[in-house]
Amino acid sequence: MNRLKRSNGYRVVLAAATGLLAAAGSAVLIPTANAAASTLGAAAAQSGRYFGTAIAAGRLGDSTYTTIAGREFNMITAENEMKPDATEPQRGQFTFNSGDQIYNWATQRGMKVRGHTLAWHAQQPGWMQSLSGSSLRQAMIDHINGVMAHYKGKLAAWDVVNEAFNEDGSRRNSNLQATGNDWIEVAFRTARAADPSVKLCYNDYNIENATYAKTVGVLNMIKDFKARGVPIDCVGLQTHFTEETRCSPYPKRVKGSDTPSAATTARWPHSRASRGNRSRVTASTTSNTTVPAATRANVSHSGCSSRTPTLMNRKLVPQMAASRR
Repeated sequence: MNRLKRSNGYRVVLAAATGLLAAAGSAVLIPTANAAASTLGAAAAQSGRYFGTAIAAGRLGDSTYTTIAGREFNMITAENEMKPDATEPQRGQFTFNSGDQIYNWATQRGMKVRGHTLAWHAQQPGWMQSLSGSSLRQAMIDHINGVMAHYKGKLAAWDVVNEAFNEDGSRRNSNLQATGNDWIEVAFRTARAADPSVKLCYNDYNIENATYAKTVGVLNMIKDFKARGVPIDCVGLQTHFTEETRCSPYPKRVKGSDTPSAATTARWPHSRASRGNRSRVTASTTSNTTVPAATRANVSHSGCSSRTPTLMNRKLVPQMAASRR
């Protein structure tokens, strides 16, 4: 999930999540308007799933924002407040005030909370960006241990590693990758030791098409991890939508920006859809995506983004399946 740009309008970021890695053949469906339940969260709960949203601590004083979030959802993700630059601005000095505001707000309303994110090439604090090699590797390990110790036993899941692959299925050339090809494995093993009960997820964008090179690269890593006993429970399909129509077989990043300006993740199998307002981000709908009749006119074909945000029924890639909470 990338840093979300603020806008004058209200932005609602939606998420439907559906469990752990399992056998192939199941599908994740985000409830349509025909669902009998009166809220998104209740509709998801009918099939043992949850429907969540990303929220910002700075918006918790906005009654319209919090009323919608509290009514419709039963899972919360911090928008930016649990990322490395927010939680460890100085090495060894952790701060959780903003993250805790979100955690407390959610749990006081009976919601579960997802953590995002522990190891990422972006939104690193300045001191971390200046490190390399074994020093950076140790800093990553210390950061994971420090943050997870604070939230141990409290969260439903963590996005342990975020956006570590290129579009061709190779590893991203980041400062973390430069510490050694095993850095993702080390991050997951560190996370499992830090909190044995939380679900551990890998998250990335453009990985919802089963034959796309990036998807294959991530899937091969997951298969390798599962075969060797590296602890991993879920994969995020990060999905971007925009109010400006853009059509492409595969989504593109925002022009002039290394990272999209607004996004949430569609979980693999935790499935998420986002609604944007003024932020210019791209859609990653695929041929496996169908749109309810009531909103179908807003998305003309696979790869198009919607000027009017829509909720979508998303089918998982064939190799993965959904399990419930």
